[in-house]
Amino acid sequence: MSTSILALLALIPILAAAIMLVGFRMPARIAMPISFLLAAVIAFLGWEFPLIDIVASSIQGLFITFDILYIIFGAILLLNLLNYSGGVAVIRRGFTEISTDRRVQVVLIVWLFGSFIEGASGFGTPAAIIAPLLVALGFPALAAVMLGMMVQSTAVTFGAVGTPILVGVRGGLQNPELDGRLLEAGSSFSEYVGLVTADVAILHAIAGTLIPTFMVCMMTRFFGRDKSWKKGFAVLPFTLVGGLAFTIPYLLTGLFLGPEFPSLLGALVGIPIMVYMAKNGVLTPKDNWDFDDKSTWPAHWFGTLEVESETTGQKENISLLKAWSPYLFLAGLLVLSRLPQLPLKSWLSNFKVSWNGILGTEISASSTPLYLPGTILVIVGVITVFLHKMKWPEVKAALSESAKMLLGAGFVLIFTIPMVRIYINSGGNPLNLPGMPIVMAEWVAASVGEIYPLFAPSIGALGAFIAGSNTVSNLMFSLFQFGVAERLAMPTTLIVALQAVGAAAGNMIAIHNVVAASATVGFLGKEGLVLRKTIIPTLYYVFWVGILGLLAIHVLRVSDWLAV
Repeated sequence: MSTSILALLALIPILAAAIMLVGFRMPARIAMPISFLLAAVIAFLGWEFPLIDIVASSIQGLFITFDILYIIFGAILLLNLLNYSGGVAVIRRGFTEISTDRRVQVVLIVWLFGSFIEGASGFGTPAAIIAPLLVALGFPALAAVMLGMMVQSTAVTFGAVGTPILVGVRGGLQNPELDGRLLEAGSSFSEYVGLVTADVAILHAIAGTLIPTFMVCMMTRFFGRDKSWKKGFAVLPFTLVGGLAFTIPYLLTGLFLGPEFPSLLGALVGIPIMVYMAKNGVLTPKDNWDFDDKSTWPAHWFGTLEVESETTGQKENISLLKAWSPYLFLAGLLVLSRLPQLPLKSWLSNFKVSWNGILGTEISASSTPLYLPGTILVIVGVITVFLHKMKWPEVKAALSESAKMLLGAGFVLIFTIPMVRIYINSGGNPLNLPGMPIVMAEWVAASVGEIYPLFAPSIGALGAFIAGSNTVSNLMFSLFQFGVAERLAMPTTLIVALQAVGAAAGNMIAIHNVVAASATVGFLGKEGLVLRKTIIPTLYYVFWVGILGLLAIHVLRVSDWLAV
């Protein structure tokens, strides 16, 4: 069977999901079971992927589903606890005191605070935390999910303390042959990864600086009274400085310190700068922009998450610091639990639930529940109960509401993640055919030739769209991108960097990330509405970065810094 036919077959489940979700606006609870069945049937008939391996892949997917649901539950629980404790109302007032302009709030909360959470935790956590917080501050649920997804772009490659590079690119590329070639060239694999990191930081810094502007413009265009891009561009000086306040330290960290801390340090530098500017009216607009009255909002803007707008009695005595302290604890614990220099990471990671050789296959699955951000979120939730002196009826109500909101997401994800694992594991077939994602990528590479750098980020985005993870996309496609670069005599470090950057951008349209973020605000069943919005910044990112790759190779004549 030709590569073209195989690529078309592999595309069918993804195309079907996109058409159902975006074209027909079907809820994910209907679209994803159908796509799962299509993927299973195509893998079985086209790749002769054994039925037992399909079942094992599905079980492996359920392990990952548990991890994601745990994170969602922790994020919803923390928000609900803060809601009942009165912390949300205090946080809302705090942001109002900094600025009542929603455009300014987007830069501070979504772009900078969200990027910090991404740098500390990754794996969809920012959207799960930011989306419900925005709803609590008075944003429409659809806008909250859209913005929560958009923050999963520039910061993602260096998210979870550099995991997409340290695990994804390193695990996807490192092999004895490459190690030997680098040794002959007088270098090492660590140096090679360092060069990829530098290229990634440069590409992201150029493309990512405009993301806060993009966020604000998308909000004013789709959720403003005037439906105007102009209202977003009116705050361009502030959003542009907000972008640079993050990307400049981000770039410098990536160039000189490595992949662990660009997103964290970028946010830590950017937050105080932009808070100071907002408080003092530096570059902020004279007019104040807000959403129209809730009574005028279309029904499809709302989720089922409801947050009380006022608190009474002793709860009004909660200070701003005490209200914010759960999020400060969250950020601190996430960082401490991710630093390899500290023993906490190994302690939490050592507790593992695993199933090796599922049903007698070579497929294995594992979970490290204590290390997941969900555990940190639950711990912070417990701290919040005592810190805010909550009563049992309030805690019980928060637990009950969080559990109810989890059910819808669980049903969708038990089909979405197993489909992903079937795709990824399909390479282990008796016909020795490349796996389904690799076939699609090979077809693109064979079809475009010298303009391949334009498409390299899209392959990374495709991997993230399928897997919902920059790390997994890099694991799947880094070696493939390296091989294509060699065949086309192009710099391998730059092409692998384009892969990593595209995979970060693909997180904005990753289906199970959209489902997870939607679940935190009770927006399940409307995922297609989110994808219609987030595809716009995704296309900007992969196209613009692809252009940068073309210019670097064919105009600037960039070559590999290391001969491999």
